Amino acid sequence: MTALAMQGVGITLGGTVVLDDITLHVAEGEFVSILGPSGAGKSTIFRLLTGALRHDRGMVTAGGRPLDQGEPGFAFMPQRDALMPWRRILDNLTLGLEVQGMARREARARVLPLLSAFGLAGFERHYPAQLSGGMRQRAALLRTLVQGRPVQLLDEPFGALDALTRTQMQAWFEDRWREARWTTLLVTHDVREAVALSDRIYVLSRRPARVIAEIPVPAPRPRLGRAPGPDAHALEAQLVDILLTQTGDQT
Repeated sequence: MTALAMQGVGITLGGTVVLDDITLHVAEGEFVSILGPSGAGKSTIFRLLTGALRHDRGMVTAGGRPLDQGEPGFAFMPQRDALMPWRRILDNLTLGLEVQGMARREARARVLPLLSAFGLAGFERHYPAQLSGGMRQRAALLRTLVQGRPVQLLDEPFGALDALTRTQMQAWFEDRWREARWTTLLVTHDVREAVALSDRIYVLSRRPARVIAEIPVPAPRPRLGRAPGPDAHALEAQLVDILLTQTGDQT
């Protein structure tokens, strides 16, 4: 497994400071969420971690080493499903495993038993355009998790799902996380989701993004499938109050 850390990280894009002195960490096997107003730079953090952007200042480490030294072992799910339209769903699901060097037959054997849990059984030979938006999102999540990487970077993975499916997928993911203990960093706009899934929550300010709160979630697991207690409600209210201070026009 791999711990992540960002220390004093800043980035300027097109003359605009997007991230300013971001410091956060995710311990091995920990589940951490990032909340913040729209446009604050939450997804920019993932673009840095995946190498799509380079930071201007500060340090980013994985496993105690600078991020650009060695294989970090990340699996990344972007906001959009990013399924390849010319590949059938089964071939989309095995793509990450094949890129890692796994034979197609072995990759399919790993994916097929999971299709039912994700509501995709019977759709193996469909193309992405033949599936609903929620089904494509479930496929993207499965494609990410089946890779078995020690670090999961999840950018709004449940955002496109209907309420019932979202709750089911959150519960399924929490069960798998408790078994595998992936180091997990989740970007979400959903305060309740963050409280239900996280060990700790970082809250970002509006742009230029800074960490304005780091809040532990002490409630015992599992949390999904049961009514939130008064502590969870109080924590949700605290987070909403913090986020409301960051609303308003951005310059």
